[in-house]
Amino acid sequence: MNIGILEHMEAPELREYLRFLLWHYRVVDGFWFLCVEKEYGRKAAEHFDEVVWGKIAGMSAKDLVKRFNIKERGLRGLEKAFQYLPWTMIVGYHVSKNGEDELLVTVPECPTQVARVKHGLPEFHCQDMHQTEFESFAHAVDPNIKVECLLAPPDHPPDLFCKWRFTLKK
Repeated sequence: MNIGILEHMEAPELREYLRFLLWHYRVVDGFWFLCVEKEYGRKAAEHFDEVVWGKIAGMSAKDLVKRFNIKERGLRGLEKAFQYLPWTMIVGYHVSKNGEDELLVTVPECPTQVARVKHGLPEFHCQDMHQTEFESFAHAVDPNIKVECLLAPPDHPPDLFCKWRFTLKK
C-alpha cells in the first residue's frame, strides 16, 4: 500500500488525518445503511449490516492482533484489542473491567442513533448486528469469549444506548 503524503506528516497532522478518516468511516457506514434502507427497507438494511459487520469485525480483530502484537487471550486480550478498534474511538465505547471475569462495553450516546432521530428517522434495531459483530471480533481474539447484550436500541434508557457483557465460557 502506498501511503503517499502520510509518509511525511508530523504527529499532529497525522492525528488530524486520523480524525478525518474515522469520521468518514462512520459517514460511509451511515450512508450505506440509509441507501439500503431506502431501497429495500429497514429490515433488509439491518440484515445486511449484520452480515457485513459480522465478517469485517473478525477480520479487523485478526489484523489488530497481528499488527499490534497482542499476545494476550481472554478478556485481557479483548480489552487490548478494543483499544485499537476504530469504533471504540468513533462511537466512544466505554470499555471497563468488572472484576477479573467480566468486561463491559457501554455506549452512553450512539452517534448513529442520535443522527437518525435528529433527521426524523426512528432508531433501528442494532442488537443482532452488534451481537454478530462483537462475537466475530471477540472470537478472533479468543473463541472462548461469550458475548451478551444487556440492552440495545431501540429499547434503552435516555442516558445509555447499549451495554454488552463479555465473559469466558466455563
